Amino acid sequence: MYGVSGTGSVVGEEMGARAARVRAHAVLRVRGRALGVAVLPAAAAVVLYAGGVTGHMTGAGWDTARWLTTVLALVVLLAAAAVALVIARARPAVTPTVELAETSAPDLYRMVRDLADRLGVPAPSAIALTPDCDSWLEDRTHPAHASGRTAGLRRSTDAPVLVIGSPFLWWMRVGELRAVLAPVVAGTAPSAHPDIAAARRFVQGLDAAVAAPRTPGLDPASRLGAHAIASVARVLLRLSRGHAAEMERGVAVAGSERAQAVDYGIRIVAQEQVGLAYAGWDRLLTRVALPAWRMGRWPSSLDVGVVAALTELSRRDRLAEGFATRLGERPACDLLEEPGAVDEAASLLAARLFHGGPAEVGPDWAPVDWSQYPEEVVDRKWRSDAARLHQVLDELGVLPPGPGTRTGPARATADGPTLTRVMTHLSSRPEADAGMAPEAEAQQDGTPAARPSHPDPADAEADADADAPGELDSADGLSRAPSDLDASDGLSGDLDASGGLTDGLSDRAVDDPSGGLVDAPDDLDPVELPVANPTADTLAAALTARVAREEAAMPAAPAPAPHTAAGPLGGDPLPLFPLQPPRTGRDLLADHVTAMVCCAAVDTAGATPGLDWLDGPALLVGGVRNTDLTARVLALVEDGDPGPLSAWLTETGVRPEKPVRLV
Repeated sequence: MYGVSGTGSVVGEEMGARAARVRAHAVLRVRGRALGVAVLPAAAAVVLYAGGVTGHMTGAGWDTARWLTTVLALVVLLAAAAVALVIARARPAVTPTVELAETSAPDLYRMVRDLADRLGVPAPSAIALTPDCDSWLEDRTHPAHASGRTAGLRRSTDAPVLVIGSPFLWWMRVGELRAVLAPVVAGTAPSAHPDIAAARRFVQGLDAAVAAPRTPGLDPASRLGAHAIASVARVLLRLSRGHAAEMERGVAVAGSERAQAVDYGIRIVAQEQVGLAYAGWDRLLTRVALPAWRMGRWPSSLDVGVVAALTELSRRDRLAEGFATRLGERPACDLLEEPGAVDEAASLLAARLFHGGPAEVGPDWAPVDWSQYPEEVVDRKWRSDAARLHQVLDELGVLPPGPGTRTGPARATADGPTLTRVMTHLSSRPEADAGMAPEAEAQQDGTPAARPSHPDPADAEADADADAPGELDSADGLSRAPSDLDASDGLSGDLDASGGLTDGLSDRAVDDPSGGLVDAPDDLDPVELPVANPTADTLAAALTARVAREEAAMPAAPAPAPHTAAGPLGGDPLPLFPLQPPRTGRDLLADHVTAMVCCAAVDTAGATPGLDWLDGPALLVGGVRNTDLTARVLALVEDGDPGPLSAWLTETGVRPEKPVRLV
């Protein structure tokens, strides 16, 4: 149990705040020591001049020392002034947010003020939303926040700004949101301490000064000076980083201990909802929103989507009854006057942060409603991927199935973009394997493989020289005639033109630890090597190259002009937080083959595109989501086996020989 001091404050909170103040003093000592180092040459010059005035330090040597010290002091002071000016004027990083005015969320402001009164701390100066599952206090007291350089941000002159994750407002109930925000709001008390505020401003200035060389519009001389200042700031930041981290930890401890007096029981349940909201939000962005962003569409109600995704998750996990009871309570989004407008603004900000789309709506960057998602996103994505796949096949010179394979109407329909063309190419046997087929079949039958004929005399002469007795020289020092390589040694192969063994070891020979070869036991199973599909590898490489060219041809986000105002997201390149790493060639090929199969199912079997809240684009066959298509496509791509996919096509009624409609 936490005791209460005579003043009524929680002892744990006093300990956390005291630890934060101690660490803040340590950060300020780093600043003081840096200032002392900067004025040290000036102090030495003052001492030398004082000694000359009093007659204790006279002579040519002391005069030279005074001049040198004076010059050094001026240089160091000018450099220190430049560093201090850059640190003071550098614009600290600010989280891009959607600011909520009090008129647009009066109930939310009222709830936060009541919570601050119960905790006995100053209320936050403003509330803002971020498209993330987190909440924190952000200091916006820097003068740059009031100069108009950072649009959409309002300078706070007294208390920090409360930043709330927008998914929390839609998924949590009002009581749960208040319990989650209690320890965050309680952090305004230690944040208001002058020493902690000064230490935070110093660290934020150092962090901004480190990024000064990346400021656009600097000439070479200014950029060189910015690099020098950034080096000094980096040293100071390294010295104060540990103390700053412990200071923030102390502030968090102080807020957590103080908030235990408010809604402690509800907070335990609310923390579970935080984890669920994070999982649903991540799944919604990567599986549902990202395909739309890549198609030039951004879902205009992502926060509504996270509720649908988590509801679907509860249904699949057989928790629907408990969640239905919880969803009957008042959601926190009711605290907003216009939840739809706020959700749309947060959704656009999420698209910019995680994908890098423009800030303005246009024909190539338009909002999409969830009811329009299947047609505007899923169908267009499938058909554009299918079109790209056939374009790559055209570039590789892959022809449709031969004219001898079909006659009549089937042959006429095979001239367009068909699924049969893709399946035939991926399941075809490479020419290299076909050329080695007789030799492989001879080995499987147990008969010796016939030596290939060499029509070129030069090749025949080379083989004769290679097969000459006593001239087998390998890397491990073997020099034996072919007549000595009999079956007792476990070698049954011939020698190729380079002097190596074409057939290698017999199927019963294995390595002996002593370095020789012994016969393998009869019950030893052969090792099955993974089957490669060179055709798929070639197609995947060509497809990856084409996607890379298309992405490189896309217009990049315009960089801010020199000496102009920064945008709402600053001068950093977008996206700030890319969602997915680059996909492998096989993954890209599997996605495109799946898209081609879905197009054929929609055009020939009456299937429809759909939306799954947890998995994104989905194929609906007879109104039911298909779930076993991925494994069948992977069998074709990875192993070159069209059997499972062909069986599914026959069962579903898809006609792969008919052309599909492409974008």
